[in-house]
Parts: sequence; structure tokens; C-alpha cells
Amino acid sequence: MSKTRIEAFTDAVIAIIMTILVLELLPPDSDTWAALYQIGHKIFIYIISFIMLAIYWNNHHHMFQMVHRISGRVLWANNFFIFSLTLMPFATAWVGDYLDSLVPELVYGLVVLLADFAYFILMRELMKADEKNKKLRDALNRYYKMYISLGLNVIGLVLGWLIHPYLVLIVNIGILIMWFIPEKRIEQQYKEQ
Repeated sequence: MSKTRIEAFTDAVIAIIMTILVLELLPPDSDTWAALYQIGHKIFIYIISFIMLAIYWNNHHHMFQMVHRISGRVLWANNFFIFSLTLMPFATAWVGDYLDSLVPELVYGLVVLLADFAYFILMRELMKADEKNKKLRDALNRYYKMYISLGLNVIGLVLGWLIHPYLVLIVNIGILIMWFIPEKRIEQQYKEQ
């Protein structure tokens, strides 16, 4: 099966999700700096979510540059990944309205955890579908950043539950910083192709 259709579909869906994300960001109620300041937290969570989607897209793109074959299971794993990302505008809007509240913060953290888990499943299915691709296997087999992200997601949820809801978002920002630079081993394998 060709990978170009799955890449194009994923690109389109992520672009739509980013568009929905900005459409949820309503303008201030008046024309003053104070009114803009009052929605500053919504702008902040929008920026965090946009960067998160961009990082997912970048890493998805990098990973698929190494792939030669896909399967039906890869298609379903990719659909699960896309589904998890489509929840981002909902979670972003809710946490933007209730930044100090536990349940919206936990839901936001759960959406990020779901997206990370879906990405992990997609990685595994790609390795199975393209099992003769040694470069892909070498790059993804020791993908410790993914395991660290999943663990930190869970820690952020627990800290948010036990200590303060902000900790969910703070931990997720830390994870974003870790993923901002794409995996060097994937870039290295990509350059050698």
C-alpha cells in the first residue's frame, strides 16, 4: 500500500484541526488592552495546543519519510491517532474557559496522553508493516522519548489531581519542549536514505 494517501489525509486533518482551534479563539469583548489581557489565558492555551499539533505533524512527517510499506493496521492506527488529535480543540476550549479547574485540566491531559498513546501504537504498527526496513526499526526501537512522554503524561495527571490542576499543563509544556527538536536518530536515518 502506498504511504502518500495516508500522509496527505493526515496533513489535511491536522490542518483542519488547527483551523478549528483558532476558530474557537473568540476576540475580546471590547477594543481595549484590558479586554485583550482578560483572554490572555485563552491565547496562551491556544498557542500551547497549536505548537503541540505542529510537533505531532512534524514527527509524523519525519517518521513517514522512513517508511516504505504500510498495512491496513497502519491505516487504523493512523485513524486512531487522528481521532485523538480531533479532541484537541474541545479540550483546549474547555481548559481555556476554566484554567483553574481540575476536570478541564485533566481532560486536556487525557487528550494529550491519548494522542501520545495513539502515536506509540502507530509507530509499532509501522514497524510491523515494514519489518524489513532496518533503518526504521533501528530508529524507532529505542525511541525513549516516547516512553518518557507517556510516563510524564501520567505523572502530570496525578500531580494535577493531587496538588494543583496547573501541573497538568506545566508537565505537558515540559513534554512539548522535549519534543520541539525532532528525534535526531530519525533525521540521521532519513539523511542516509
